[in-house]
Amino acid sequence: MAEIKTKPTGARVDEYLASRADGEQLTDCRALMALCGRLTGQEPKMWGPSIVGFGSYTYRYESGHSGQAPLVGFAVRGRELVVYLLMDSAAQAALLGRLGRHRRGKVCLYLKRLADLDVEVLEALIAGSVREIERRYPGTADA
Repeated sequence: MAEIKTKPTGARVDEYLASRADGEQLTDCRALMALCGRLTGQEPKMWGPSIVGFGSYTYRYESGHSGQAPLVGFAVRGRELVVYLLMDSAAQAALLGRLGRHRRGKVCLYLKRLADLDVEVLEALIAGSVREIERRYPGTADA
């Protein structure tokens, strides 16, 4: 089995951000760090080479595959920021409709800048994701 790359590392968050984020992105990254830290009660840590993660949980799929992941995280991907969170419930879908300018994948929320969003809605999305992870994987989250 291949080694999982998305795991906590000893890399420094500030060095990663300085190497990837431009001026406005860096300001947005700092705001995201404050928001995620407040919602999880955790300090940011690097997960793999490019994800700033907060807290962690252990997942196990029906297939038997298991691993660890951050409760919430984000990365700088070129001109976009990507926030990693669960967004598959009806409540999360309703919030996404009010969020502002973004696009999404299964667990990826892509945004160009926080100024394009309703940050209170983003906060509700992140808080909802953390609650859903704690519900799905009871006793494994460190938030």
